[in-house]
Amino acid sequence: MAFTGRAALLAALGTLPVGIWEPSWTGILAVNAPLALACACDVALAAPVRRLGLTRSGDTSVRLGEAADVTLTVANPTTRPLRAHLRDAWPPSSWQPGTEVVASRHRLTVPPGERRRVTTRLRPTRRGDREADRVTIRSFGPLGLFARQGTHKVPWTVRVLPPFTSRKHLPSKLARLRELDGRTSVLTRGEGTEFDSLREYVPGDDTRSIDWRATARQSSVAVRTWRPERDRHILLVLDTGRTSAGRVGDIPRLDASMDAALLLAALASRAGDRVDLLAYDRRVRARVQGRAAGDVLPSLVNAMAPLEPALVETDARGLTATALRTAPRRSLIVLLTTLDAAPVEEGLLPVLARLTQRHTVLLASVADPHIARMATARGTPDAVYEAAAAAQAQTERQRTSEQLRRHGVTVVDATPEDLAPALADAYLALKAAGRL
Repeated sequence: MAFTGRAALLAALGTLPVGIWEPSWTGILAVNAPLALACACDVALAAPVRRLGLTRSGDTSVRLGEAADVTLTVANPTTRPLRAHLRDAWPPSSWQPGTEVVASRHRLTVPPGERRRVTTRLRPTRRGDREADRVTIRSFGPLGLFARQGTHKVPWTVRVLPPFTSRKHLPSKLARLRELDGRTSVLTRGEGTEFDSLREYVPGDDTRSIDWRATARQSSVAVRTWRPERDRHILLVLDTGRTSAGRVGDIPRLDASMDAALLLAALASRAGDRVDLLAYDRRVRARVQGRAAGDVLPSLVNAMAPLEPALVETDARGLTATALRTAPRRSLIVLLTTLDAAPVEEGLLPVLARLTQRHTVLLASVADPHIARMATARGTPDAVYEAAAAAQAQTERQRTSEQLRRHGVTVVDATPEDLAPALADAYLALKAAGRL
């Protein structure tokens, strides 16, 4: 029970001006008896907390940065009215800092035999699953002097999905895809592309595309048109090891990689390609395979939501072996990992040939924009030292990129804001060149 005294009532029932009477046990009991009786009656008239029925409804998923509403229904099966303060507890990351007290506390009155609803609005600050904690209810009597208090466990989970901020680039990338696909401009020729149709020769066309048999049957020169192949297989491989935990700007590297992967998946599924996902460090953290085009993006978002970086070194051999088992036929394997020299030279390079001899490999890495700013710093000794350190770091990344390119890997190294569109452009370039 919790004491919630009312000053005026206590003054009337339990106090007298100092100096009028000399305290004695008889006097104390005589004065406080009405107060004790009032408190006992107040407790007796408060609705019992344990008999209340609580159920939940509302949102089960929300994108990071958006709001989710979870409704709590409180049923009062007793014969006493419920006058209560209610606290709906959730993990601290379910709200913006400083808003938890206002968002999680409610006041409600439920007449006997009726039910009322209260809504808790969550605004999570991290990805993953947010599970409801206990619901604490403090039931007051009609005088508000004392209260009954108890807790109920009412399970509910809200999955916080990646925000997919790079979807703003999707319309422009789809327009480029339509150009490649010949819907808004002349189809192009490339090795490994699919034959589409014949048309009349136009000055500037590649002479290798002339169809001499068709030309012999008509009075004009005919050329073959091609379109990028469809139904190619793309495997997105997310490195969830130690290096993905580093923060670049306001987000972890893993989140920036996820955002780029989602844009590429949305674009590739529209292009008619099949997209799978593998998240790995020393074991498989998530896998999405065999989804239809319309179900690819929701499946990827749902699989990525609970992923967190593991503070272990990624097992490159295990990653390579798992990727080869996941993609047994020729595919585009997109590695979203680091370009740091040590993990690449000691882990990835020794096993890279197993991937490149069978698949087209594209590596995407998140660059730190702070290093670029440091490289231009001047004016003070500290700034000069920072610039030298930044230049050394950039040189190492460039050297690592060149090593990968010599092994036939396409490398995309960009800041978190630019990584998603740059990766989509690299995919479109490979598709235009017929390398998928």
